[in-house]
Amino acid sequence: MLRFSVTWVFLMLTSTCGAVSQPNIVFIIADDYGWNDIGYHGSEIKTPSLDKLAGNGVKLENYYVQPICTPSRSQLMSGRYQIHTGLQHGIIWPCMPSGLPLEDPTLADKLKAAGYLTHMIGKWHLGFSKDELMPTARGFDTYMGYLSGDEDYYSRSRSFWNYTGIDYTVNTTGHNDTYGQYSAHLYTGHAQQIIQAHASQTSAPLFLYLAFQSVHFPLQVPESYEKQYAHIQDDNRRVYAGMVSAMDEAVGNITRTLEESGLMENTILVFTTDNGGHTMFGANNAPLRGRKGTSWEGGMRGVGFVSSPLLKRHGVVSRELIHITDWYPTLVQLAGGSMVGTKPDGFSLWDTISLGLPSPRKEILHNIDPLYPVKGTSVSKVFDTSVQASIRYGDWKLLTGDPGFDGWVPEPTLYPDYSARFNDSRTTSNGTQNLYLFNIALDPIEKYEVSAKYPQIVDMLLLKLAEYNQTAVPVNYPDWDSRCDPALHGGYWKPWL
Repeated sequence: MLRFSVTWVFLMLTSTCGAVSQPNIVFIIADDYGWNDIGYHGSEIKTPSLDKLAGNGVKLENYYVQPICTPSRSQLMSGRYQIHTGLQHGIIWPCMPSGLPLEDPTLADKLKAAGYLTHMIGKWHLGFSKDELMPTARGFDTYMGYLSGDEDYYSRSRSFWNYTGIDYTVNTTGHNDTYGQYSAHLYTGHAQQIIQAHASQTSAPLFLYLAFQSVHFPLQVPESYEKQYAHIQDDNRRVYAGMVSAMDEAVGNITRTLEESGLMENTILVFTTDNGGHTMFGANNAPLRGRKGTSWEGGMRGVGFVSSPLLKRHGVVSRELIHITDWYPTLVQLAGGSMVGTKPDGFSLWDTISLGLPSPRKEILHNIDPLYPVKGTSVSKVFDTSVQASIRYGDWKLLTGDPGFDGWVPEPTLYPDYSARFNDSRTTSNGTQNLYLFNIALDPIEKYEVSAKYPQIVDMLLLKLAEYNQTAVPVNYPDWDSRCDPALHGGYWKPWL
């Protein structure tokens, strides 16, 4: 078992200590966590720790992330829409020489500059082909976790293309001495160690970014968690439910450590998913339409909440419009940091969350992806509606191109053939339709398409898409590079350029 010494944890303690008023920030992100997979949304899955934190905090019920992993994480770390970072298509694959642009200072960069000690645990997925793309080169004092998008929960092994290697890095060095430890337990233990050491050795503010592997496929969990859901007949759903319970327990253990260490009273804890749940792998987004990887609400409306004694209101629901890019300016402002050198697409929303003031955000560009396969022929001269894109403005949401799988998937508790019934990845809507308009406030499950009824709204939103498109940078989606092969690097996934 890999042991982390206090010396290692505080390797970078030469940072200037922050003022007493600077809050500690613990940011927890779950992977592929479905809208209907948290207790307070009525799920069959029990999440007492998450429910308690959210119940004492502010639940974000009009909160949006991106449909897939890299885009959400890139927007969290940069505060910028993916059309402004070149990451508007797909994800960063293990052999792809790509990454979050180096000219964009990360959230960790800004918090470190404000005097924070910055630690990251878990999934990076923002590029690692070069040393300068690694977490410890992007503002984090310490890092332990995996660099790509998924792997085995116990062995840390990742196979991609024709290559297989260990994807587990401590700071900048690959390690292979955690075999057999379930990742949620491994990461939680390390988070507790960081919190305890921090509380005992420094008065500087803490930024801990914990990016769980849970609950992304492969579907793996210790048997004791799966047994709690023996009544669920669908195999994928049963294992997935156990994975959620393991993650919930992990969050509870971290919260308890924060309380016991005395840090919680000055800590802001944020919990979010990175995208909607993948219904092919046990997750559920009911009653929302679609799933991970789609432009429907099931792919982008995210589970999220803030819990902290520093909030001015507790036990409330916020229905103000919030986007994942907003965490960057919000947290930098709370830290007393500077936004100089940034070009944020997000808004500082602490007063919206804590005080209940109206959100300054009126619209969200979900994305414009010129590389996604086109659908049909454009019905507009203002914006090419065959291109996959989506925008939210007030209560209105416009989608163009192919939004992806568009079914409504029910909670699968009593469906033994659930996986077979709902794993169809094809878009089932009209084969030529490539423009959709919904009033999300009145129709959050996107059942009533009303573009023909509101042509002026359609024209206005297409014009907005066209204006955003004028600001887009070229897509950075390079070919895979065979020099990534772990066999060339001691059996590890690591920088190769």
